[in-house]
Amino acid sequence: MISRMARPEEVLVVENEHGEVVREFMKDTDGLNLYKTMRETLVYLTHLNCTYGETVEFIEEILREIDIIINDLQPPQVNTFYEAVGVIISAQQDPNVQGEQIERLFRLPNQIWDSILSRAATDVEILKDSETVRQLCNILKTNHSACKSLGQPYLVQLGRIYLDMLNVYKIMSQNINQAVAANGEQVTKQPLIKNMRSVKKAILSVLSCWFIRSTDADLVAENFVPPLLDAVADDYQRNIPAAREAEVLNLMATLVTRLEERILPALPRILDAVFQSTLEMIDKDLEEYPEHRTYFFSLLQAVNSNCFSALLSLTTDKFKLILDSVIWAIKHTMRQVSETGLNILHTMLVNMSSANVEQRQVFFKTFYMDILQHMFAVITDRSQTGNLTLQCSLLAYMFKIVENDVVTVPLSDVPENPIGPKANVRYVHQSLSQLLKQVFPHLQEPQIRVFIDGLFSFNHDLPAFREHIRDFLVQIREVAGQDLSDLYLDEREQEIQQAQEAKMRRLAAVPGILGPHEVDMCD
Repeated sequence: MISRMARPEEVLVVENEHGEVVREFMKDTDGLNLYKTMRETLVYLTHLNCTYGETVEFIEEILREIDIIINDLQPPQVNTFYEAVGVIISAQQDPNVQGEQIERLFRLPNQIWDSILSRAATDVEILKDSETVRQLCNILKTNHSACKSLGQPYLVQLGRIYLDMLNVYKIMSQNINQAVAANGEQVTKQPLIKNMRSVKKAILSVLSCWFIRSTDADLVAENFVPPLLDAVADDYQRNIPAAREAEVLNLMATLVTRLEERILPALPRILDAVFQSTLEMIDKDLEEYPEHRTYFFSLLQAVNSNCFSALLSLTTDKFKLILDSVIWAIKHTMRQVSETGLNILHTMLVNMSSANVEQRQVFFKTFYMDILQHMFAVITDRSQTGNLTLQCSLLAYMFKIVENDVVTVPLSDVPENPIGPKANVRYVHQSLSQLLKQVFPHLQEPQIRVFIDGLFSFNHDLPAFREHIRDFLVQIREVAGQDLSDLYLDEREQEIQQAQEAKMRRLAAVPGILGPHEVDMCD
């Protein structure tokens, strides 16, 4: 606590308008309040002693009086309280005692939850009441807060409300769809519909939070995934674009990452439900649905990294659709999307290089030259700034696998082209030379030849490869008089980040220098 002590009120010695040297106080209300609280805590800590009259554990006292404790708290404060109590309960070593404490912790929220659902069982219209929807949202957010600190033991509570949550999710979706059908898409901006969507998002957040923290992947795959897909994935596909929750894509990415090969039986259904429907939302322009874009490519990245065998089992048309979406991602103007696309494509090429010979050669025969052309289109595009290192890493790998004969199938479609040692190297050299001559007619043939020779020579040394690419980009931009500063954006951002981290480490070494909002309280 001393090392994280908040900064006290600052005093500056200045000269005022009358020429007098005075003290000027810098007010930071939050910082001062935290400083006073921490100082008082330190005073009390110096008087620590056992509580002689204590007959029960402190957590037992909290759980016994929980109704009184949270009675005057606002919903965000209740959530913070539940997360804090969850930390205490998570330290309990006896699973039986821990389960009983979790049940007592959620006694009050579960009473309200059960009351709402029992009324909804007789009159489902109650779930269109704004106050009821607000209560459901608050209860789910409380569950999310507790889940973050409880981790795997939260299963005690989740098992109790899981199917009810999915039913609530379905009903909220039905209510939203009915409202849209009756009043058009603009109804999604009304407060009640927004609150209904908040309930859906809260349910997805609870599930995603626990799936990440669960330690029993088999349990999740066998008991939680099937009903989840019925309620969430199919609903996503049926909804209109404006009512689809981006968090569904994030939840699916979490499942794929967490379950890895265990998700394979359900993966075709997941992709059928979310892939085409999301792609139709985001391929119209580069700005609409930014969250859907980000989570969509995060899902592809999760599948590519953890379930690559599922991609290999797809038909050629479906695989090409996925590859086209990745190519589209690397050309995206949103940097996060383009970075994700580059990482997906690089991982895909690495995984494909380790696949069986037949699948590998078919892939490279079909897609290698197209990917190479798209990569050069991206790397010479002025709008693609800041990703030069990732782009060069991917390009270097592509030249490396050709040079090392990972690609043995002839890349040329010309039958009479002689097949011999390094035939693909010569073909890539020739094709790339023709492409660059066509796109950059001002370049001389020796310039192009030296550039392509360097791509093969430097592909094992990424810094040298990047400098070689950068020199080429300088050549093609100098003729047009274009700005070259963005070519060094990667290094500049890295230097700034390293300098900032060094500065924060230096300041953190002195207690009290950093303000309360600058101190990491997580560890």
